[in-house]
Amino acid sequence: MTPPQRIAWPHAPFHQLSARGTYLVTAGTYQKVHYFRDRNRLNTLHRGLLWVAKEFEWQLEAWSVFSNQYHFVGHSPDKGADNLARMLGLLHEKTAKWINKLDNSSGREVWHNFWETKLTHRNSYLARLNYVHQNPVKHGLVYAANQYPWCSAGWFEKTAQPAQVKTIYGFKTDRLKVLDEYEVSLEET
Repeated sequence: MTPPQRIAWPHAPFHQLSARGTYLVTAGTYQKVHYFRDRNRLNTLHRGLLWVAKEFEWQLEAWSVFSNQYHFVGHSPDKGADNLARMLGLLHEKTAKWINKLDNSSGREVWHNFWETKLTHRNSYLARLNYVHQNPVKHGLVYAANQYPWCSAGWFEKTAQPAQVKTIYGFKTDRLKVLDEYEVSLEET
């Protein structure tokens, strides 16, 4: 009898990031654990995301940061998106070491992976901008997204033209396919 052939099983998404473009990115913690569940931890992750984006020349247009995940829509640098894995690797490394030191849990796995989708159609892009801005409302953390401090909605509403805000917020998001099967948490401290 011939032994069965081994089937390659992917343990991580395949990333095709050579082209310049606009991407929706989602990253989640290992086993969806709420490592960033309080204000101090969320502030650190939020600052870290904005810092690495600037350092790696990504222009973020929308972001939402939660206890066990984050999303952003961003434009890659002119030279292409191939630095995304390095950028998120640095963010994940630094925040994992910080959280593990805080929790006295050296070496614990904090981050699981990230997923990216290149946005190539205008309406798809605008709908995902709305989705990311409104994500804190979707998760039941606030009634108005601009009230969630770790999200771009407040910044967007202050800096964009009112017509632009109205247009983007008018895009429906209920039929979008976004990896977002996370229950989020926020401990008030």
